[in-house]
Amino acid sequence: MNERQQTSISRRSFLQKTAGAGAGLTLAVYLSGCSREEPASTPPASATGAATAVEPLVANAFVKIGTDNRVTVVIKHLEMGQGVYTGLATLVAEEMDADWGQIVAASAPADATRYANLHWGPVQGTGGSSAIANAYLQMREAGAAARQMLIGAAATAWEVPAGEIEVARGQVSHRQSGRQASFGELAEAAVRQPVPENVTLKDPAAFTLIGRHLSRKDVGKVDGSAIFTQDIQLDGMLTAVVAHPPVFGARLKGFDDSAARQVKGVVNVVQVPTGVAVLADTFWHAKRGRDALQLEWDDSEAFTRSSADLMMQYKELAKQPGAPARVEGDVEKGFAGAAKVLEASYEFPFLAHATMEPMNCVARITGKGAEIWNGCQLQTGDQMAVAAALGCRPEDIIIHTLLAGGSFGRRASGDADYVIEAVEIAKAHGRDVPVKLVWTREDDTRAGYFRPLYFHHLKAGLDQDGKVVAWQHRIVGQSILDGTPFSGMIRDGIDLSSVEGALHLPYHIDNFSLELHTVDVGVPVLWWRSVGSTHTAYATETFIDELAAAAGRDPVAFRLQMLGEDPRYEAVLKLAAERGGWQSPLPEGRARGFAVHKSFGSYVAQLAEVSIAADGGYRVDKVTCAVDCGVAVNPDVIRAQMEGGIGYGLSPTLISETTLEQGQVVEANFDRYQVVRMEHMPAVEVHIVPSAEAPTGVGEPGTPVIGPAVANALFAASGKPRHRLPLGMKV
Repeated sequence: MNERQQTSISRRSFLQKTAGAGAGLTLAVYLSGCSREEPASTPPASATGAATAVEPLVANAFVKIGTDNRVTVVIKHLEMGQGVYTGLATLVAEEMDADWGQIVAASAPADATRYANLHWGPVQGTGGSSAIANAYLQMREAGAAARQMLIGAAATAWEVPAGEIEVARGQVSHRQSGRQASFGELAEAAVRQPVPENVTLKDPAAFTLIGRHLSRKDVGKVDGSAIFTQDIQLDGMLTAVVAHPPVFGARLKGFDDSAARQVKGVVNVVQVPTGVAVLADTFWHAKRGRDALQLEWDDSEAFTRSSADLMMQYKELAKQPGAPARVEGDVEKGFAGAAKVLEASYEFPFLAHATMEPMNCVARITGKGAEIWNGCQLQTGDQMAVAAALGCRPEDIIIHTLLAGGSFGRRASGDADYVIEAVEIAKAHGRDVPVKLVWTREDDTRAGYFRPLYFHHLKAGLDQDGKVVAWQHRIVGQSILDGTPFSGMIRDGIDLSSVEGALHLPYHIDNFSLELHTVDVGVPVLWWRSVGSTHTAYATETFIDELAAAAGRDPVAFRLQMLGEDPRYEAVLKLAAERGGWQSPLPEGRARGFAVHKSFGSYVAQLAEVSIAADGGYRVDKVTCAVDCGVAVNPDVIRAQMEGGIGYGLSPTLISETTLEQGQVVEANFDRYQVVRMEHMPAVEVHIVPSAEAPTGVGEPGTPVIGPAVANALFAASGKPRHRLPLGMKV
């Protein structure tokens, strides 16, 4: 959806006020045409099993002002560490002229008719770095409407013109009479005000919160008071762990649970479609019970190949033309007239998501459907999947969205895998007992989903002046969209997520060809932070450095000369180069590398500085990052996301990979699936390009750029290009 379409949808929305006795002011924003039936509100469960003693949120309300002067902003997106509680609350607080200290963030109920992601249609969910981008106008309008109703209430009570009323830092005042009141004092009167049909949003020049440093609203992570799925404790709850097949596609032939049932604390053992679940009073007892199971598997239809086998298959496929994703000009003619032709092949392994909090979910079967507690990333998908499993309506699936300890796409699986597993276990056990499913780290790395294995082959031609006159790019890999709710993004046989980042380069090339081979090999794959750009950015940007070297040009100057008509690429490129000291001399044993890439609407350039040891070892010392993400709603959150994205991207650049041998995952835990640790994290400087453009994503765009920047630094130091990830680094 483009900015104009988003604006149109947001302005077609209308406001409705709702209030219970003494509830204060509650505003709700609806998309026109949506049902306005109010479902019964359900208080979230506390970590101790009792209902939290707070007033229930009115369904669909984005803004609620209590008589205690607290402003609750209801957040329709999952907070998984990316700062969405802070960002969306900022938008509301800005237009309300609220005091930041009175703002509280709370998760919205699962209801796509009210809390849809405006970029996705009638679907509630978080992903694609779309939270701020899709809700920017929507949340500002909700805040502006609340402000207008507060002003109306004050004007009526004080019998003064509304135009004379001022609002600042949570106080409504009338300068001429000296009267003032807090939001809380005006809340009940404001409910009786007419709902604004139109609201006027602030001129950006008048912003007091947007673009400023603000404390985060996802609090409690330091002192332990934040509630994650693992913290949920309900009366009578059992903990379940599951024995999954040792290879993908294997089926259970039989099992003996007699020894497992003898383990202390084990209450039941049930078979579910994904394996055998052991239920116990604690996680440790459930795990010991699972260890005691005797299992027999049928792997006659299972995946039993290795990563090396797949890569050989991919290399053979790449020798033949693939399905055309984009063709411009005459590539063969361009190569025929080129003075120099270069080729390079790139290999990318499977990758685990490696979230800090492994998969978990609490499920309770109810008389009508089910109640779910988890860090839910795709509420609509989970509701529909659970409803299908139970034979009920999606609206009968109540989801309490909790904080999540990371996701990187994993919690938004297209088939709601671990959520359905929890529901199946609770259903099999029965008796209205809540069940907490817990996946161990090994469960997640062996039975979960992966960033696909990919192979790329690139070929380019340079003319006598060093200009790129032909570009051919072939990609081989699995589709992550096939069979998911997002399969509509497969067009003419092209999974757009496989080619994103390669489909539209920053550079103008007359003769251009991008082809795709999509394979189906039986390994479960899923979107992974920055999706297709995780591999396309590396292949294209390292190849650009090889072309620059062949042309005898400075890599940054080479890029600037090739840039197309989008000036935002040039802005981040020049800013990163300038702030990173691209032209300044380096001492012996140090080198710099550069890369630029656009993903999720945001432009990012990074300059990596590495030091090379005498034995060939190296260390990434510093990264200078420039980002243009439109209006910078929260600069600190943007910096944090760039820093986090760089750290996350460094792991697969240097050391992370998932290897399959005879169908089994080799790297089961962090002893073998290694990730970058604090001691190896470089210093990071983030510079934000001032912009008045609509905000775009920041959760993912920092990740794909760091790999090619580091590889290009190593190429500059050694003259040896790096064509396979991870690059290798002893940790």
